[in-house]
Amino acid sequence: MGCMATASGLSEGEQVVLRLHPHWKTVLRPLLILAATVVGLLVLLLYVAATRDSRPARIALSVVALVIVIIWVAQPLLRWRTTSYELTDRRLRLRAGILTRTGRDFPLSKISDVSFSQGLLDRLLGCGRLVVESPGERGQLVLTEIPRVQHVQATLFQLVENEQDRVSREHGAHEELSRGHRLPPPG
Repeated sequence: MGCMATASGLSEGEQVVLRLHPHWKTVLRPLLILAATVVGLLVLLLYVAATRDSRPARIALSVVALVIVIIWVAQPLLRWRTTSYELTDRRLRLRAGILTRTGRDFPLSKISDVSFSQGLLDRLLGCGRLVVESPGERGQLVLTEIPRVQHVQATLFQLVENEQDRVSREHGAHEELSRGHRLPPPG
């Protein structure tokens, strides 16, 4: 029985339950750097404008500010925007990447434990760290800056239980079906 994938990468009948990006706290530092860069550039441009031949200095300051904005502002903002976590009724999907994309999927039936932790600042801002464990070589997945982490943990836990129930029901139905096709023992 083959499953067809849809354009969104979901299996036939698979439903998205939650779609998240890292918490907005992750963009706070880049925004503060942007503000400091703009203020610093304006102050330095005003200072340099008082000198005689200020054009080369203004160009140099602008280039330095542009490099700072690209490296420490634009790149983290794009990384935040292009990172997503999806919980479906069948798996946990991770997608990230600005120019190239990477993805990782964790079937819910393979997840053995889901926990979270929050520091004081995380509790105030409503985010935290989610730890997903599964048996195997990649036993633990740690996701940081998850918004509403307690809700996500509870939802993921419930989805894992639902998926385990679904798999055991299908397994039982499959065994029942295979027993129905057996020949009765010779009498």
